[in-house]
Amino acid sequence: MSSDYVGVVISDPFLQNQFTQVELRGLKTKFVSARKGLSPATVGDLPPAMATLKALSGKLAVEEITAILSETYSDKTKEIDFESFLRLYLNLQERAAAKSGDSKLESAFLKQTTTTLLHTISVSEKGSYVSHVNAYLGEDPFLKKYLPLDPDTNDIFDLAKDGVLLCKLINVAVPGTIDERAINTKRVLNPWERNENHTLCLNSAKAIGCTVVNIGTQDLVEGRTHLVVGLMSQIIKVQLLADLNLKKTPQLVELVEDGKDMEELMSLAPEKLLLKWMNFHLKKAGYKKTVNNFSSDVKDGEAYAYLLTALAPEHSTTSLLDIKEPTERAKKILEQAERIDCKRYLSPKDIVEGSTNLNLGFVAQIFQNRNGLSAPTEDKKKAYAQTTSDDILTIREEKVFRLWINSLGIETYVNNVFEDVRNGWVLLEVLNKVYPGSVIWKHASKPPIKMPFRKVENCNQIIRIGKELNFSLVNVCGNDIVQGNKKLILAFLWQLMRFNMLQLLKNLRYHSKGKEITDVDILDWANNKVKSIGKTSQMESFKDKNLSNGIFFLELLSAVQPRVVNWKSVTVGETDEDKKLNATYLISVARKLGCSVYLLPEDIIEVNQKMILTLTASIMYWSLKQPEASPRAAEETTTEKASTDD
Repeated sequence: MSSDYVGVVISDPFLQNQFTQVELRGLKTKFVSARKGLSPATVGDLPPAMATLKALSGKLAVEEITAILSETYSDKTKEIDFESFLRLYLNLQERAAAKSGDSKLESAFLKQTTTTLLHTISVSEKGSYVSHVNAYLGEDPFLKKYLPLDPDTNDIFDLAKDGVLLCKLINVAVPGTIDERAINTKRVLNPWERNENHTLCLNSAKAIGCTVVNIGTQDLVEGRTHLVVGLMSQIIKVQLLADLNLKKTPQLVELVEDGKDMEELMSLAPEKLLLKWMNFHLKKAGYKKTVNNFSSDVKDGEAYAYLLTALAPEHSTTSLLDIKEPTERAKKILEQAERIDCKRYLSPKDIVEGSTNLNLGFVAQIFQNRNGLSAPTEDKKKAYAQTTSDDILTIREEKVFRLWINSLGIETYVNNVFEDVRNGWVLLEVLNKVYPGSVIWKHASKPPIKMPFRKVENCNQIIRIGKELNFSLVNVCGNDIVQGNKKLILAFLWQLMRFNMLQLLKNLRYHSKGKEITDVDILDWANNKVKSIGKTSQMESFKDKNLSNGIFFLELLSAVQPRVVNWKSVTVGETDEDKKLNATYLISVARKLGCSVYLLPEDIIEVNQKMILTLTASIMYWSLKQPEASPRAAEETTTEKASTDD
């Protein structure tokens, strides 16, 4: 885990929403203790450990738990991951409550759901997201004929089935992520076009920091409610937290007192920064407690009463705390919030039940509308400037590597590469993912790590593995990572990303025949592919300045899939504006095809050698994974594309 502890993070937002961080940490400890040594946990390992959990102890015996688990898993040797463990726990919790006649569960998992136990969605959350869609996309030229949606129906899932809604929502969250020329927006889409939209959506969601490891295009085509809402909640969360950084909101420097605190502030995850901001105002308002989460700590409404009074005293007062009935108090709080236009994401019931996602959205909306911070002083401006001296290329590369790491599906979520890798654990997780078996876990220390030498040990193991992989690490030691040497961290991550990319290509044995793939192989493949469709443009190297207009890559994309590029949308690429239009379009087309790419249009325009290589390799990887088309099929595809252009 990173040095700025962000708690136990799991990929399903609605599963995470059922527990406080205290509960998750306890359950994670119990799950780990069930394993035998370093082996993965199996179904047969779980009953003795689960029988000791507070919610189950004395209510279900080991034998009863074993019998219940066997209803879902007949094979006791089946390996179980932590999320499956949590779902089993919730099932057992329900059984225990039913057995004892106690219908009130500790978790809100079974309250207000619309599907089955294992795939539940919150009606309140769905309603909030429908309101968000109506508010932000109500005037969209394509979608406005379908809006507003009724939150009491499932119309949002039907509308999401063609992929357009989710693509548009991503652009609301991070404007310009998707070139809308790449979205298929006909009234009736064929299966191919619908799949392209969903592929574009998922790859673009990864590019703005969403976790989509367990979501596929077919899930979206089928409108699987829990996955659609889960993805939607992540996209909206990105939008709501977009201003929670010093670049967008420099007034946040008011939260710190010295330079050391400044570095810590910059490394915080947006949710943690939002909590820090909230506690800053609560302390000033005289609130005695510290809010550590957006669930149990805000259920009683006290923190909201103090926060609104501090930020909008003309509309708010803490006198409402005299109201003892929780729902009535929550109702009054939201009446005050509505006066500063901050009610969209929450109902009184959501406050009382502690809905994490919706309470986070509520506080984020308050921050956006009225953050109550002062302009930074000259001293704090200087302190901030000293900690943000990175050049633009460094900032862009950090973002690329952060998104790439998070796309791998490792346990730790990275918020800031330069801070989060310093204890070594994240890089060990990445190495284990891209080079399985390389990490000696008994020599590794998992966060939180209090002893500095343990961090150095982790990082020394990273350097050892890097040398095994023939990385260029002259005069580099583990302490360089611990100290946060940005130049060396970026150099190591580039070599690691490149290794992963080349290994993926090598593992397509029917093409590579198991031989090592080199940069030259990728270059030759791309040139031959473009040549095969009768085009004359060629790439001299990955730093060829002629690549800046984007034409070569659009021809390459057209060569691997003739129908994917609409040439009516392509410019000649002579002016800077034309080059940017082409670069933006080709990135979206690559994602629409199925390529996971994280570069920015500027990387193409400026011909960033590293990013150009990753783009080419990603297209090559996608192409080589496709089954060989017969000449007739290829001809039919070309004919279909021609008719589409017409």
